[in-house]
Amino acid sequence: MAYGLGVVCSVDSETRVFPRNPSHTLSNKGLNMLETTLLFALGEGVIIAIVLAVGLLLLIFMAVSTYNRLVTLRERCDNGFSQIEVQLKRRYDLIPNLVEIAKGYMKHERETLEAVIQARNSAASATTAAAADSGDAAAITALAGAEGVLTQSLGRLFALSESYPDLKANQNMMSLQEELSSTENKVTFARQAFNDVVTSYNIGRAKFPAVILSNMMGFPDRPLLVFEDSKLIQDAPKISF
Repeated sequence: MAYGLGVVCSVDSETRVFPRNPSHTLSNKGLNMLETTLLFALGEGVIIAIVLAVGLLLLIFMAVSTYNRLVTLRERCDNGFSQIEVQLKRRYDLIPNLVEIAKGYMKHERETLEAVIQARNSAASATTAAAADSGDAAAITALAGAEGVLTQSLGRLFALSESYPDLKANQNMMSLQEELSSTENKVTFARQAFNDVVTSYNIGRAKFPAVILSNMMGFPDRPLLVFEDSKLIQDAPKISF
């Protein structure tokens, strides 16, 4: 018969108890403790894995959300510049016609007329370059400089035209001047709208977590379009006819 402390045997009507091997008992206890430890460790590992997985999913969601928001803001910036480009091209189309009319009256002002055409061509090239990447600071700065030169050249032309009464009375000249003035105003409004969306973009990328991810994702800071001679752009050249 087996008992907890050993085995009971009856020999020659004499009962003897033979103790169990103590090493077996200790071995079973060790196995139980090992199993408990392993189960606890596995439980902790599962919890850690779940926490890490959730954290990773949150980071991915945050990165995707930030990327989508920056893409939206960037598209708004590009669209804003496209509106400026439309008005600037309209302006560039008007200037050659204006110069052609002035040539018939201002035969001794060839240098001034050529300066206007040259400034117009430079500004048109700068606009094309900036339109290719409206986030390129160098291209935007070059455009602002070219527009400033063009505005100054037109200002000199209009000032000289005051000395030519017949030119002042020309109906085509008057019509072109009115169109140019209207286009200048549209350029101003489009530029203000562009600078507003660029400001929103720059503020958006400066916030957390975009401030950490923006450069890695290819969203650098974007420049504002500020004309060197903004006062002359806002107050379009006027001629008294």
